[in-house]
Amino acid sequence: MSDDVIERYLRALVAGDWPTFADCLADDGFTRVGPYGDTYSTKAGYVAFLSELMPTLAGYEMEVARVTYASDRLAFAELSETVEVDGTPLRTPECLTFELADGRIRRVEVFTQSRAPVA
Repeated sequence: MSDDVIERYLRALVAGDWPTFADCLADDGFTRVGPYGDTYSTKAGYVAFLSELMPTLAGYEMEVARVTYASDRLAFAELSETVEVDGTPLRTPECLTFELADGRIRRVEVFTQSRAPVA
């Protein structure tokens, strides 16, 4: 297996530990596909994006429900992220899929549950 690389990745993301976060990612051939089809095709671009974005998210919290390693090449993380929108916490349930290679993350895809607006 990949020796808890997903757990380290998630902990580093929440902590803003960008060197550890970057170390979890493959140096070559890395891709991240976001919930809106937004794509980062390099490790450096993805780390720069998140290291700039995360400090701006008011009230950010992550709750990890489960990390599952299907094999040494495939893993899933079920989690929720919460941010404040107009002073109100907004919780988004998500599933992240990970393709692994040589103990590092080669590909991340983010899938979110959408909620109907409350009337």
